[in-house]
Amino acid sequence: MNLQAYIAEQLTERKVLLMTHLIAGFPSLEANWRMLEIMAEVGVDLVELQMPFSEPVADGPAFAMANQEALEGGITLDKYFDLLCRSTEVFAFPHLMMGYYNTAYRLGHGRFCQRLQSNGGCGFILPDLPIEEYRDLFTESAERELTSVMLMTPTNTDERLAKIGAKANGFVYAVARKGVTGSHTDLGDELYEFIARCRQATDLPLGIGFGLRSGDDLRHLHGHAEIAIVGSELLNTWQREGEEGYRALLQDLAAGRS
Repeated sequence: MNLQAYIAEQLTERKVLLMTHLIAGFPSLEANWRMLEIMAEVGVDLVELQMPFSEPVADGPAFAMANQEALEGGITLDKYFDLLCRSTEVFAFPHLMMGYYNTAYRLGHGRFCQRLQSNGGCGFILPDLPIEEYRDLFTESAERELTSVMLMTPTNTDERLAKIGAKANGFVYAVARKGVTGSHTDLGDELYEFIARCRQATDLPLGIGFGLRSGDDLRHLHGHAEIAIVGSELLNTWQREGEEGYRALLQDLAAGRS
């Protein structure tokens, strides 16, 4: 799948796209399926499906807890790929695998990309893998038309951003602030200045993640970024309010796209 072309097409209908996130196996695979059904009902644009890991270094407390509980509940890589395959067969939105490099390392780069492609994934996000360590993962993913999504962060120097931008494809995940997932992000001048720095490093669409919580947050990104990425608030809402609260949040987020 040409993810960049898909993003461009979706942007003809809205000012910013909505990319959502869930952790496979938390609170259960059955609950994951219901989450995906509600995402499809609302019409999200992309979905990030996370494979749990014991040391999720980019994740805040809520995600870290969810990763651990999913692993204790018996999630395995085979079950993860089964869920990915089922979902890509039923739902039209593109699916990105999010996880940590341990998965690709254990499988080997070629087998990792092959399994992701054969189960319907369009790409992956590995936040703990520096570009210098990708080696043949770039060529293995390109041969299978998988998007390897690069991350840019506020702590990157301009030189580092340019180096990341030269390797990026599809879109760039711009981390809205320092730290881990879960905390609220101030959508003000500091973020917009960081977005401008990213624009100097790449012509690709920018996805803004870490701390987005509402449709109003998405509206603040109009004219600044192409994709809004929401994860922790969805997980927390499911835990607090169940299906109806989850649906209401997704409806609010989707309304913020235009």
